[in-house]
Amino acid sequence: MNKRDDFLKEQKVLRLATVGKNKTPHIVPVWYRYSSKKFYIGTNTKTLKAKNVKKNNQVSCCVDVGINAPNIYGVQVQGKANLILENNKVKTIAKKILLRYFKSLENKSAKELLEDTDCIIEVVPEKFTVWNY
Repeated sequence: MNKRDDFLKEQKVLRLATVGKNKTPHIVPVWYRYSSKKFYIGTNTKTLKAKNVKKNNQVSCCVDVGINAPNIYGVQVQGKANLILENNKVKTIAKKILLRYFKSLENKSAKELLEDTDCIIEVVPEKFTVWNY
């Protein structure tokens, strides 16, 4: 495993940019899972990010840390997104995402988030850009 992939598996917040109406960018911080060179983001089909992906699958995302050199590191990705809608697959992936943030899925907030998740945004990277200072 390389430094970039290790970093993406360790970090907890990804900023996802989708394209909205009139080609307006929509950027949101999200919880995610990075596995097999793909990003997985649990959400609900009613969210703007999911609606945007359905209309335009071009996305960009960024994960970064640090404000002072030499501890600044980041990864920016351009790629295509797919909506995973099959319920069993959605719940399986959503559980893996939530377990990165909660010790157990028995937590009240974890249960609510799992119940509300009806789709997964899968981001397939086409280009990675890495920076560090």
